Amino acid sequence: MIAGLLGLLVGSFLNVVIVRLPRMLEARWQRDAKALLAETEPSLDRAIPGAVQQEPTYHLAWPASHCVTCRTPIRPQHNVPLVSWLWLRGRCAHCQAPISVRYPLVEGLGAASAALAIGYFGANLTGVAAALLSFVLIAATLIDFATLLLPDELTLPLLWAGLLVNLQARFAPLEAAVIGAVAGYLVLWLVYQGFKMLTGKEGMGYGDFKLLSALGAWFGWPMLPAILVLASGVGAVVGLALILSGRQARDVPIPFGPYLAGAGFTVLYFGDSLSQTLGRFA
Repeated sequence: MIAGLLGLLVGSFLNVVIVRLPRMLEARWQRDAKALLAETEPSLDRAIPGAVQQEPTYHLAWPASHCVTCRTPIRPQHNVPLVSWLWLRGRCAHCQAPISVRYPLVEGLGAASAALAIGYFGANLTGVAAALLSFVLIAATLIDFATLLLPDELTLPLLWAGLLVNLQARFAPLEAAVIGAVAGYLVLWLVYQGFKMLTGKEGMGYGDFKLLSALGAWFGWPMLPAILVLASGVGAVVGLALILSGRQARDVPIPFGPYLAGAGFTVLYFGDSLSQTLGRFA
């Protein structure tokens, strides 16, 4: 019960991360690009007003939560996870604009993930670590779906966290975790390079390499085949279904991160069973 309530609060914060982190990254890239442009082409600094003007500070803690339509700050009583969305019937209290169902969905997923992790692993460091892994995978999934980005701010801390939790072999022996981190990155990098040599196109992003590397750090190299088979299989089926239904054009990229994240979440609870099943076909 307590784990679920805390998960609701974390889910509310995940909504902030999902919305703001890509915007923060875009603002930073724009600032860097403008600064580089001003250094390499000083004349453009005078020709383009505000070429190197700093963007307003924007991060996870500021500004306060507000309606994305009317920009009105959200009152505390309207910012209670899950309850407020139901109470307001999915609409802004000020302008009545619809509020995406994603917000209560993420909050509910946060609560369910925390309750499942603590219920399965216990109220200990392993359970807390499993819950934190689940939270990051939720955020990474929705950001990748929306933007085709897997930010380093999520994947790299997740990788180091996996190695740290396995100092005591909570999910895998440390040696297997280290090899898993290296192999996870390398295997997708090789696929990427091979696809690029054959087609001249980039088949996936570097964020996918880093996410699989992080999962290798959490679960060890023996779980990488199960993660790859599950992610590739589900991704191929869903992608083909979307193309055949006309909801996805053939030349539009399909994010792979969500399927890696889903496979990682599955391995967290069913890894041994999946490995045994794959072993029968090997």
